[in-house]
Amino acid sequence: MLYQYVKSSSKQPKTTPKPSQELISNQPTSNKSKKIKKLIPSIFITLGSILIVNVIWPIISHELIFSPKIRREPILSPLQDSNYIQTIESSRNTTPSQPQQVLGGSVDYKKASNWFPSADFLDEGAYQINEYSISIPEVNIEDAKVVVGGEDLNESIIHFPGTALPGQLGSPVIFGHSILRQFYAPQIDNKDRYISIFSKIMTLEEDDEIYINFDGIQYIYKVKEKVEVQPEDVFILQQRLNNRELKLITCTPEGTYLRRGVVIAELAEVY
Repeated sequence: MLYQYVKSSSKQPKTTPKPSQELISNQPTSNKSKKIKKLIPSIFITLGSILIVNVIWPIISHELIFSPKIRREPILSPLQDSNYIQTIESSRNTTPSQPQQVLGGSVDYKKASNWFPSADFLDEGAYQINEYSISIPEVNIEDAKVVVGGEDLNESIIHFPGTALPGQLGSPVIFGHSILRQFYAPQIDNKDRYISIFSKIMTLEEDDEIYINFDGIQYIYKVKEKVEVQPEDVFILQQRLNNRELKLITCTPEGTYLRRGVVIAELAEVY
Protein backbone atom coordinates (compact mmCIF):
# COMPACT_ATOMS: atom_id res chain seq x y z
CA MET A 1 0.00 0.00 0.00
CA LEU A 2 2.81 2.36 0.91
CA TYR A 3 4.39 1.72 -2.49
CA GLN A 4 1.18 2.54 -4.29
CA TYR A 5 0.73 5.78 -2.32
CA VAL A 6 4.27 6.99 -3.07
CA LYS A 7 3.87 6.17 -6.77
CA SER A 8 0.57 7.96 -7.02
CA SER A 9 1.74 11.03 -5.11
CA SER A 10 4.92 11.54 -7.11
CA LYS A 11 4.86 14.61 -9.39
CA GLN A 12 4.14 14.02 -13.02
CA PRO A 13 6.42 15.90 -15.50
CA LYS A 14 4.86 18.91 -17.15
CA THR A 15 4.38 18.72 -20.90
CA THR A 16 4.38 21.79 -23.16
CA PRO A 17 1.36 21.84 -25.45
CA LYS A 18 2.24 21.60 -29.08
CA PRO A 19 1.10 24.49 -31.31
CA SER A 20 -1.66 23.53 -33.66
CA GLN A 21 -0.77 22.71 -37.25
CA GLU A 22 -2.94 25.62 -38.45
CA LEU A 23 -0.96 28.16 -36.38
CA ILE A 24 2.34 26.86 -37.77
CA SER A 25 1.19 27.04 -41.35
CA ASN A 26 -0.23 30.62 -41.02
CA GLN A 27 2.91 32.16 -39.49
CA PRO A 28 5.10 32.22 -42.66
CA THR A 29 2.14 33.56 -44.73
CA SER A 30 1.66 36.39 -42.25
CA ASN A 31 5.34 37.37 -42.44
CA LYS A 32 5.26 37.26 -46.23
CA SER A 33 2.21 39.55 -46.32
CA LYS A 34 3.95 42.08 -44.08
CA LYS A 35 7.01 42.10 -46.36
CA ILE A 36 4.83 42.64 -49.43
CA LYS A 37 2.99 45.53 -47.73
CA LYS A 38 6.31 47.18 -46.90
CA LEU A 39 7.42 46.89 -50.54
CA ILE A 40 4.27 48.43 -52.05
CA PRO A 41 5.28 52.12 -51.47
CA SER A 42 8.71 51.47 -52.99
CA ILE A 43 7.16 49.77 -56.01
CA PHE A 44 4.80 52.69 -56.62
CA ILE A 45 7.59 55.24 -56.21
CA THR A 46 9.77 53.34 -58.69
CA LEU A 47 6.97 53.03 -61.27
CA GLY A 48 6.07 56.69 -60.85
CA SER A 49 9.69 57.75 -61.34
CA ILE A 50 9.99 55.63 -64.50
CA LEU A 51 6.79 57.17 -65.88
CA ILE A 52 7.93 60.74 -65.14
CA VAL A 53 11.33 60.17 -66.76
CA ASN A 54 9.66 58.54 -69.76
CA VAL A 55 7.47 61.63 -70.25
CA ILE A 56 10.00 64.36 -69.47
CA TRP A 57 13.11 62.94 -71.13
CA PRO A 58 11.99 63.53 -74.75
CA ILE A 59 11.36 67.21 -73.89
CA ILE A 60 14.69 67.62 -72.08
CA SER A 61 16.66 65.88 -74.83
CA HIS A 62 14.95 68.04 -77.48
CA GLU A 63 15.80 71.24 -75.62
CA LEU A 64 19.41 70.33 -74.85
CA ILE A 65 20.49 68.35 -77.91
CA PHE A 66 18.17 68.67 -80.89
CA SER A 67 16.66 72.16 -80.75
CA PRO A 68 19.90 74.23 -80.70
CA LYS A 69 20.96 72.61 -83.98
CA ILE A 70 17.82 73.53 -85.93
CA ARG A 71 16.64 76.89 -84.57
CA ARG A 72 16.43 79.44 -87.32
CA GLU A 73 16.30 83.21 -87.42
CA PRO A 74 15.27 85.00 -90.64
CA ILE A 75 18.23 85.39 -93.00
CA LEU A 76 18.06 88.15 -95.57
CA SER A 77 20.07 87.39 -98.67
CA PRO A 78 20.55 89.43 -101.87
CA LEU A 79 18.57 86.75 -103.73
CA GLN A 80 15.38 87.58 -101.88
CA ASP A 81 13.12 90.15 -103.50
CA SER A 82 12.19 93.37 -101.73
CA ASN A 83 8.58 92.31 -101.14
CA TYR A 84 9.77 89.14 -99.38
CA ILE A 85 12.17 91.14 -97.17
CA GLN A 86 9.45 93.62 -96.25
CA THR A 87 7.12 90.76 -95.35
CA ILE A 88 9.71 89.22 -93.02
CA GLU A 89 10.39 92.54 -91.33
CA SER A 90 6.70 93.30 -90.91
CA SER A 91 6.12 89.84 -89.43
CA ARG A 92 8.74 90.58 -86.80
CA ASN A 93 7.26 93.97 -85.96
CA THR A 94 3.58 93.04 -86.04
CA THR A 95 1.80 92.66 -82.72
CA PRO A 96 0.38 89.14 -82.70
CA SER A 97 -3.39 88.89 -82.79
CA GLN A 98 -5.10 87.21 -79.87
CA PRO A 99 -5.37 83.43 -80.39
CA GLN A 100 -8.81 81.93 -79.89
CA GLN A 101 -9.21 80.54 -76.40
CA VAL A 102 -11.27 77.65 -75.12
CA LEU A 103 -13.23 77.47 -71.88
CA GLY A 104 -10.87 77.86 -68.95
CA GLY A 105 -8.54 80.34 -70.64
CA SER A 106 -6.16 78.02 -72.51
CA VAL A 107 -5.48 78.53 -76.22
CA ASP A 108 -7.32 76.13 -78.51
CA TYR A 109 -4.49 74.54 -80.53
CA LYS A 110 -6.93 72.23 -82.26
CA LYS A 111 -7.57 75.24 -84.49
CA ALA A 112 -4.83 75.65 -87.09
CA SER A 113 -5.24 79.44 -87.15
CA ASN A 114 -3.89 79.66 -83.57
CA TRP A 115 -0.49 78.21 -84.44
CA PHE A 116 0.85 81.44 -85.93
CA PRO A 117 -1.37 84.12 -84.32
CA SER A 118 -0.03 87.05 -86.36
CA ALA A 119 -0.48 85.30 -89.73
CA ASP A 120 -3.60 85.86 -91.85
CA PHE A 121 -5.52 82.60 -91.94
CA LEU A 122 -8.12 83.42 -94.58
CA ASP A 123 -9.58 80.89 -96.96
CA GLU A 124 -10.51 82.95 -99.99
CA GLY A 125 -12.13 79.98 -101.71
CA ALA A 126 -9.77 80.21 -104.66
CA TYR A 127 -8.94 76.50 -104.66
CA GLN A 128 -10.80 74.18 -107.01
CA ILE A 129 -9.63 71.15 -105.01
CA ASN A 130 -9.89 71.35 -101.24
CA GLU A 131 -8.71 67.90 -100.18
CA TYR A 132 -5.81 65.56 -101.01
CA SER A 133 -3.67 62.90 -99.30
CA ILE A 134 -0.14 62.57 -97.97
CA SER A 135 2.00 59.52 -97.18
CA ILE A 136 5.33 59.44 -95.33
CA PRO A 137 6.62 55.84 -95.14
CA GLU A 138 9.45 56.59 -92.69
CA VAL A 139 6.96 57.59 -89.97
CA ASN A 140 4.17 55.17 -90.95
CA ILE A 141 1.79 57.78 -92.34
CA GLU A 142 -0.29 56.44 -95.21
CA ASP A 143 -2.97 58.30 -97.19
CA ALA A 144 -3.64 60.86 -94.48
CA LYS A 145 -6.28 63.44 -95.34
CA VAL A 146 -5.15 67.03 -95.97
CA VAL A 147 -7.87 69.72 -96.01
CA VAL A 148 -7.05 72.99 -97.78
CA GLY A 149 -7.96 75.92 -95.52
CA GLY A 150 -9.45 73.65 -92.85
CA GLU A 151 -9.34 74.46 -89.16
CA ASP A 152 -9.88 71.31 -87.09
CA LEU A 153 -6.58 69.47 -86.58
CA ASN A 154 -8.41 66.63 -84.82
CA GLU A 155 -10.14 65.73 -88.07
CA SER A 156 -7.34 66.08 -90.64
CA ILE A 157 -4.01 67.62 -91.51
CA ILE A 158 -4.42 71.27 -92.57
CA HIS A 159 -3.07 72.99 -95.71
CA PHE A 160 -2.45 76.62 -94.74
CA PRO A 161 -4.64 78.82 -96.98
CA GLY A 162 -2.82 81.17 -99.34
CA THR A 163 0.15 78.84 -99.80
CA ALA A 164 0.97 77.00 -103.03
CA LEU A 165 -0.74 73.79 -104.00
CA PRO A 166 1.35 70.62 -104.52
CA GLY A 167 3.56 70.86 -107.59
CA GLN A 168 3.25 74.63 -107.91
CA LEU A 169 6.02 77.16 -107.52
CA GLY A 170 6.26 78.09 -103.88
CA SER A 171 5.64 75.91 -100.82
CA PRO A 172 2.51 74.08 -99.73
CA VAL A 173 2.49 74.52 -95.94
CA ILE A 174 0.88 71.66 -94.03
CA PHE A 175 0.07 71.61 -90.29
CA GLY A 176 -0.31 68.45 -88.22
CA HIS A 177 -0.72 67.70 -84.52
CA SER A 178 2.01 66.12 -82.42
CA ILE A 179 1.98 64.66 -78.92
CA LEU A 180 4.48 62.65 -76.90
CA ARG A 181 5.66 59.94 -79.26
CA GLN A 182 4.76 57.23 -76.74
CA PHE A 183 1.15 57.88 -77.76
CA TYR A 184 1.83 58.12 -81.50
CA ALA A 185 -0.97 56.44 -83.46
CA PRO A 186 -0.62 56.63 -87.26
CA GLN A 187 -2.82 53.63 -88.02
CA ILE A 188 -5.33 54.14 -90.81
CA ASP A 189 -8.20 52.58 -88.86
CA ASN A 190 -7.63 54.75 -85.79
CA LYS A 191 -10.21 57.55 -85.82
CA ASP A 192 -8.08 59.63 -83.45
CA ARG A 193 -4.83 59.34 -85.42
CA TYR A 194 -4.80 63.02 -86.45
CA ILE A 195 -4.29 64.05 -82.82
CA SER A 196 -0.80 62.56 -82.97
CA ILE A 197 -0.07 62.14 -86.67
CA PHE A 198 2.97 64.46 -86.95
CA SER A 199 4.58 63.34 -83.68
CA LYS A 200 7.61 61.84 -85.44
CA ILE A 201 8.14 64.09 -88.47
CA MET A 202 11.08 65.82 -86.79
CA THR A 203 12.89 62.46 -86.86
CA LEU A 204 12.90 62.47 -90.68
CA GLU A 205 16.35 62.50 -92.29
CA GLU A 206 17.69 64.10 -95.46
CA ASP A 207 16.34 62.46 -98.65
CA ASP A 208 13.48 60.69 -96.85
CA GLU A 209 10.53 60.70 -99.24
CA ILE A 210 7.12 62.34 -98.85
CA TYR A 211 4.34 61.34 -101.26
CA ILE A 212 1.43 63.64 -102.09
CA ASN A 213 -1.52 62.53 -104.24
CA PHE A 214 -3.25 65.61 -105.61
CA ASP A 215 -5.80 65.73 -108.43
CA GLY A 216 -4.75 62.33 -109.80
CA ILE A 217 -1.03 63.19 -109.80
CA GLN A 218 1.61 61.87 -107.39
CA TYR A 219 4.29 64.30 -106.26
CA ILE A 220 7.39 62.96 -104.52
CA TYR A 221 9.27 65.37 -102.29
CA LYS A 222 12.61 64.63 -100.59
CA VAL A 223 13.50 66.06 -97.19
CA LYS A 224 16.12 68.78 -97.42
CA GLU A 225 16.37 70.21 -93.90
CA LYS A 226 14.64 70.69 -90.56
CA VAL A 227 14.29 73.98 -88.69
CA GLU A 228 12.58 75.31 -85.59
CA VAL A 229 10.96 78.73 -85.27
CA GLN A 230 8.91 80.77 -82.82
CA PRO A 231 5.11 81.11 -83.17
CA GLU A 232 5.57 84.74 -84.25
CA ASP A 233 8.01 83.81 -87.03
CA VAL A 234 5.50 83.87 -89.86
CA PHE A 235 8.33 84.32 -92.38
CA ILE A 236 8.41 80.52 -92.51
CA LEU A 237 5.00 80.62 -94.22
CA GLN A 238 6.10 82.93 -97.01
CA GLN A 239 6.16 81.79 -100.62
CA ARG A 240 9.30 82.01 -102.75
CA LEU A 241 8.49 81.49 -106.39
CA ASN A 242 11.97 80.38 -107.48
CA ASN A 243 11.54 76.77 -106.29
CA ARG A 244 9.03 74.01 -105.56
CA GLU A 245 9.18 73.03 -101.91
CA LEU A 246 6.97 71.51 -99.24
CA LYS A 247 6.83 72.50 -95.57
CA LEU A 248 5.44 70.24 -92.86
CA ILE A 249 4.87 72.01 -89.54
CA THR A 250 4.15 70.70 -86.06
CA CYS A 251 4.60 71.87 -82.47
CA THR A 252 7.89 71.31 -80.62
CA PRO A 253 9.11 70.02 -78.24
CA GLU A 254 6.73 67.10 -78.64
CA GLY A 255 3.82 67.31 -76.27
CA THR A 256 4.16 71.12 -75.94
CA TYR A 257 3.22 74.22 -77.96
CA LEU A 258 6.36 76.26 -77.26
CA ARG A 259 7.77 76.42 -80.82
CA ARG A 260 7.13 75.19 -84.34
CA GLY A 261 9.17 72.44 -85.96
CA VAL A 262 9.40 72.60 -89.75
CA VAL A 263 10.43 69.88 -92.21
CA ILE A 264 11.40 71.39 -95.58
CA ALA A 265 11.41 69.14 -98.64
CA GLU A 266 12.07 69.69 -102.36
CA LEU A 267 10.01 68.37 -105.26
CA ALA A 268 11.95 65.45 -106.77
CA GLU A 269 9.57 63.54 -109.08
CA VAL A 270 6.08 63.77 -110.57
CA TYR A 271 3.97 60.82 -111.76
